[in-house]
Amino acid sequence: MEAGQLEEAYDVVIVGAGAAGVGVGVALRDAGIDNFVLLERYVVGASFALWPEETRFITPSFPTNSIGMLDLNSIAVGSSPAHVLGVEHPTGVMYEIYLNAVAKHYELPICQQTEVTDVAERAHYFRVTTSQGVVLTRNIIWAAGEFQFPQIQGFTGSELCRHTATIPSFSALEGDDFVIIGGYESGVDAAYHIAQQDKRVRLLDSKCPWKEASSDPSVALSTYTRERMYNTRFRKHVELCADTEVETVRRDGDTYEVIARNGTTYRTDVQPILAGGFVGGLGRVAHMFEQRDDGFPELSEHDESTITPGLFLCGPAVRHDNHVFCFIYKYRQRFAVVAKKIATSLGLAAEELEGYRDWGMYLDDLSCCGEECVC
Repeated sequence: MEAGQLEEAYDVVIVGAGAAGVGVGVALRDAGIDNFVLLERYVVGASFALWPEETRFITPSFPTNSIGMLDLNSIAVGSSPAHVLGVEHPTGVMYEIYLNAVAKHYELPICQQTEVTDVAERAHYFRVTTSQGVVLTRNIIWAAGEFQFPQIQGFTGSELCRHTATIPSFSALEGDDFVIIGGYESGVDAAYHIAQQDKRVRLLDSKCPWKEASSDPSVALSTYTRERMYNTRFRKHVELCADTEVETVRRDGDTYEVIARNGTTYRTDVQPILAGGFVGGLGRVAHMFEQRDDGFPELSEHDESTITPGLFLCGPAVRHDNHVFCFIYKYRQRFAVVAKKIATSLGLAAEELEGYRDWGMYLDDLSCCGEECVC
């Protein structure tokens, strides 16, 4: 669907056409819902296309549908990024291709280059104002993601740093002495690729994520990342600085000074790299959700706002108790939960969604979550 072709009213409007938006759109199709639209401010999979050229998925892809196991990076039953792309760890650009393939196969009604500028709650419906006009809907699924909005605050002078999300390619970075702030996945990824060019890297983190014992990849580094830390060049060129919380970054002429709370100062002639993650993408609807103590949205058992009926959340910001649904293979487990709730409210049985359970994509019993590996 081209921009400007919005209809007047829908049963469901999905905001965002990334992994969460496309995935829950397929679930709506399988639930028997036809009157819906996806609104995407850029193009399908845009946030993935902006990844640094060298960055790849930390979760592996295998075309294992034939043995009853879904590809970890798949967002739709019957699909596999490994099958479409022919690689085990896709780049961001590759994953964008996969998402477009899924959207095309399921003929999802997507309006690209359409930015949502306002959402107003009315009696029994929402009024959604976009750059292409106004639409009305009974339900909204907010799937705008989190990876379009870099976290660039947190300490004095953070604006002097360069966020990893703004780096097109690590190989194009100039300089020989780098300081990276943030030691989780994106920080280690940046350090790894810079080290492959035989350049010095000091990797700072307020904790010590590379020694975290948890088997939950939402908390600890993935095995893919840990394995790369054993790389010869990584060991030679990367200095790991744990328990080093940055207090201030300042510039003195051509030199940057990164000052930690423990009193240590790290000097470099290269702009420090900030790998501090991203802020939430709730944007226009943040006030329509209650907030948990940790700052994430409070959700019902169906991932619906507890104060705004008809407003649902899909994607990496979904939290239930201590359960984090940040990876694709985690938040895809909630697509059917949302689709089922909306379908039943529209008088649809949505029986086809029950098949999602066989593929690990229908998690409505959270009591089975949180189990740690014992060996």
